[in-house]
Amino acid sequence: MLNQKQFFALLGFAFVAAWIAFAFGYALLCLLGAGVFYGAAAVLEGDLDLGELQSRVRGDTAPDPLTPPPVAPPRRAPRVR
Repeated sequence: MLNQKQFFALLGFAFVAAWIAFAFGYALLCLLGAGVFYGAAAVLEGDLDLGELQSRVRGDTAPDPLTPPPVAPPRRAPRVR
């Protein structure tokens, strides 16, 4: 039995395959279409959080409210000669 993501991936593959009329050189477009539809299904099911993905790509370092702040290492006393 197919789950929703697999069904959407199959649907995307079939759509792109029919669109390009089964030309062998464009077989990669079928895989790309399946990936896009699989990703869309993941977003619809809540398995893929686009906000989190965007912050990872941009490199945002927003602090997690549940994580305590980092502790600075202790300072060393200056040496006296």
